[in-house]
Formats: sequence, C-alpha cells, structure tokens
Amino acid sequence: MGDAVVVYRTEAGRPVVMGAYCPHMGAHLGFGGRVVGERIRCPMHGFEFDPSGRCVRTGYATRPPPTCESRTWPTVEVHGAVFAWHDPAGKPPWFELPSLEYDGWTDLRTHVFERLPSHPQETTENSVDVGHFGAVHRYRNVSVKTPLSLDGAHLSTGYHFERRGLFPGAPTASVDFAVHVHGLGFSFVDVAISSYGLLSRNLVLPTPTDGDHIDLRVGLRLKGAAGPLRATPPRLLDLVMGKLALRTYVADVAQDYDIWANKRYADPAALADGDGPIGKYRVGSAVLSRRIDRGLSPPRRTCARGETPRGSSAPSRGRDAVSPEVNGLSGRRGRAWNPRISAGPAAWTT
Repeated sequence: MGDAVVVYRTEAGRPVVMGAYCPHMGAHLGFGGRVVGERIRCPMHGFEFDPSGRCVRTGYATRPPPTCESRTWPTVEVHGAVFAWHDPAGKPPWFELPSLEYDGWTDLRTHVFERLPSHPQETTENSVDVGHFGAVHRYRNVSVKTPLSLDGAHLSTGYHFERRGLFPGAPTASVDFAVHVHGLGFSFVDVAISSYGLLSRNLVLPTPTDGDHIDLRVGLRLKGAAGPLRATPPRLLDLVMGKLALRTYVADVAQDYDIWANKRYADPAALADGDGPIGKYRVGSAVLSRRIDRGLSPPRRTCARGETPRGSSAPSRGRDAVSPEVNGLSGRRGRAWNPRISAGPAAWTT
C-alpha cells in the first residue's frame, strides 16, 4: 500500500504503529516528533495524539479539531517482536498468531537480509519445497515426517534429514523440522537436533518494503533437550552456542539468497514427483490472496532490527521520536521508527 508509519512505545511500554504524517498539516512524526507519556507529539505545532490516533491536545490549549485523527494499525507484541495487522480496507485481524512457551529458551538472536528483490510467497514456499533441501542445502536422506496440513491461514508440515555438523569435526546432525507458517509474514520452525540434544526455534519474518523488495529477518532461540545441554542454563547455552547457531542458520538462508533474488515466479510450475507439496501450498496461498484482493484481510508480516535484538523498555517522558533508515525498530526508549507498509501485515523485533 506504500503507507509510511512511525513505530514507538508509550511510557507504559505499549507499542503503537501510526500513520507517519500529522493530519493537522502533514509534518512527519518520525522526524523530530516526541513521545510524551502515552502520546506522540508533532514537531511542527505540538499537537498530541493518543494510541488510537485521536488528537487529544493542540499546541495552543484549544479544542482539537474533530477530524484531526491519524490511522493506527492493530498491534500485538509476541515472540520478541511487535506485529501490526495491515488490511487495505481497515478491517480487523481474522487470524491470531499462536502463543508459544519460552521457559528455558535463550534470548532471541536476529539477522536481517535487507532489500531482497523477492516476495513473501517465494520465501515462504521454501517450507514445502522438498526438492531444494538436497540440491541447495546439501541435506541428506530427506523424508516427510508430517504431511502438509492447511487450516485457514496456518500451514504446517514436518521433515527429517541429516546434515553436516555445526562446526568442523562435529558429527553428522540428525535433524527433525516442524514447520508452522501463519499467513505469508510469520513462520517458525521447531528444529530438534537429536544427535546434539539441542532444540532451536527459528523465526522467518519477511516484510515487503515496496513493490519489488522485502527485508527478510530471521531469528532463533536455543534450548537444551538431552544430555549435558539439558541442564545448561539458557544464558550459558547462548554464550557457548548462540552465535554459532545463528551463523549456521544465516548461512543456510544465504544459500537461497541469489536464487530468490534472480528467479521469476513460475505460474504454473511444471512440477515433478519429488518436489514436495508445492501445488497444494499454492492452492492455499491463492485462496488467501483472493481473500486479500477482496479487501478482507492480508496476512501478518514482520520487521526486526539488525543483528542483535535491542532492549524493549518503555520510553522516558519527553524523549525524541526519530525516523532512522528503513530497516527496523530499535526498541530504545521514546523512539519511533518510520518504515513503509505495503499490502500485508507487519512486525518489528524488540
């Protein structure tokens, strides 16, 4: 849709996603705007807006104009990210993101592939493209453990395979993947590496930034499942294995990058036995796309900040709201971020 937004936290810590331009006279709230308590203050005339987008105070102590109201997006903070629901017709969300348990897991580590010339459907389709696991990632003995299931906006499937060790000299890793896709913008993969006694929860968060590019953000958490790692405290596990695990995950995604960046969407695809359930996935995606095209609701999409997640504390009174380059939410106190939302939902890691 090409809408510019600002993202900020109120003093109470509530994340807000709001239209970037002040409805009074058009100043950009992300350039010089300030978070004041539960409101954001326009830098041009001092008008203040509450989290619903309604002007509640002018800079002159006069009655706010009744039409002075900015659009806001339904927002939820889960999984270490802030998700905003975007609907072309302004309709409410028609599916929810799942609640997941994180006791005993490490903190979230993230990485962003900026301005990838692709589409969320291409990156998400990888989850059912069984054939590319061996050709691109060199996984061996790939088998389908859980058949593809489609339930509204939720896709799930599972695989087993073997891959090279996580570091030189490490034994071959025996891996089970449990894939969960919600819409086109939020996916997580629960990875069980039984040969290491290790669990990994991998996030895949593609965010359209214009009509031709996405910012693809990935993240992971770790948890010891068996052997010595089971009793390892999360902070120690992250210290010992966090960077290595993220580096391995990022390297796997990087193997797909040039393919995504240079391919075109083949429709119809000349599918063969061994490709996996790509056809069934595309039928489900087409149903979802038709629902979006009718103006009902698009899926959620996401954004995160760079290599390492920042703190998520609430803003101090009177701190600046700023608009850095379009690549993520810092999560710092009192700051607002200025991305651009195209068709689809959005999220930012905290």
